[in-house]
Amino acid sequence: MSDVSVLLADDHALMRESFRALLDASPGFTTVGEAGTGAEAVRLAGEHRPDVVLMDVRMPEMDGIEATRQICSALPSVRVLMLTTFDLDEYVYAALRAGASGFLVKDATAAELLNGIRLVAAGEALLAPRVTRRLIAAFTGQGGGPPVGLDAITDREREVLELIARGLSNTEIAEHLYLGVGTVKTHIGRLLSKLGARDRAQLVITAYESGLVSPRGSV
Repeated sequence: MSDVSVLLADDHALMRESFRALLDASPGFTTVGEAGTGAEAVRLAGEHRPDVVLMDVRMPEMDGIEATRQICSALPSVRVLMLTTFDLDEYVYAALRAGASGFLVKDATAAELLNGIRLVAAGEALLAPRVTRRLIAAFTGQGGGPPVGLDAITDREREVLELIARGLSNTEIAEHLYLGVGTVKTHIGRLLSKLGARDRAQLVITAYESGLVSPRGSV
């Protein structure tokens, strides 16, 4: 299996150097570039087409959320993992709406960061349980009814979607519904297609905005 290619986007050179040192010392990862501004991140993402962009929220010229929006719109195969010192609801919400596949704060351990990059590169959504709980609360009342396509999914797909939104992994979903992991993956693939979602994070957005998940039923 080829290395996960990563583009680093942070306006602090010392932070980029720390991330590069960690990735260079970790088997299975390759750093393909560094960006000090959001605009530079967009340009380098277009040049290198990395598997994952490790994106800071606050940067000059163009913030990380707008850079994420442009990258995800132009490069569907590129995943963005948001990284910030500010663990605030508004950033989580805006980042996911922009197309980010995950969100980590900068005090995450090296192991958490590397695992997060792997998960996002594999198409998983990286949402810690504490973030999931707060997101559910934040989305309550914001939906305007089921989005187009939700009425086309089966009852089983609806169950899978709800469990994805609660932060369960494929294995956990399989155990909860007494299904094989392969069957769960098939259901997720159909959900992505029917709902026009690029990855699991976008499925989470759909579940919250449709009102499928509520704070009372959160994990």
